[in-house]
Amino acid sequence: MSRRIHDMPAVFAVLADETRWEILTTLGDEDLSASALAARLPVSRQAIAKHLTALAGCGLVEAVPVGREIRYRALGSRLSALGAELDRLGRIWDRRLAAIKGIAERSQ
Repeated sequence: MSRRIHDMPAVFAVLADETRWEILTTLGDEDLSASALAARLPVSRQAIAKHLTALAGCGLVEAVPVGREIRYRALGSRLSALGAELDRLGRIWDRRLAAIKGIAERSQ
């Protein structure tokens, strides 16, 4: 069972930024340095560094030293935990809506 995420609003605030989302999806394909990310995306190296700090702050990416370079990796376990939490919330709302539907059908 995955760990529940208690700071979901902070995670969603970080993911709401289009550039951060693009960084995260790019890192899903391979580990990259901030310079390599900046070469692929239409933002500066400094902006990439700030976005990576935000993503790392909520545990979505980690820095991995590779020789003299720092590469960034998306953390699948954290993303899986986020997905599991969203799935749990979806099931709660599905049950609530089914209960409301049942009440409405019985009252007709």
